[in-house]
Amino acid sequence: MYKSILLPIDLSEIERARMMIDLARKLAGKDTRIRLLNIVVDIPAFVAAQVPNEVITTAMSTARETLEGLIGAASIKADAEVRSGKPGSTILTSADECGADLIIIGSHKPGLQDYFLGSTAARVVRHAQCSVLVMR
Repeated sequence: MYKSILLPIDLSEIERARMMIDLARKLAGKDTRIRLLNIVVDIPAFVAAQVPNEVITTAMSTARETLEGLIGAASIKADAEVRSGKPGSTILTSADECGADLIIIGSHKPGLQDYFLGSTAARVVRHAQCSVLVMR
């Protein structure tokens, strides 16, 4: 059984998030820690200077509320975490910090440059220090 499972959640794909949570529940043991993570993507500095701070704060707050809603709806014991940054590296950092031994990540429909996996999922698969399960 896994001791710590990290679920990077893309809030634009809530149905996939529910499937990921259900899978994590099936793979989890009695003492498994599950962490839902959402990343608010950094915006370039020249744009950030023109955007009021409340916009970013509100986006992070809304993301946390959505994650907590997913946890409540699934009736699981889990932590919700919202970070800002680049998705691939932020997922890897969070996995290292929480001691994840499994990352369950979704993959979108690929474009030409990332045909087999989404670019974030591909980066996580290549660089993670733990097992990675990719859901399509």
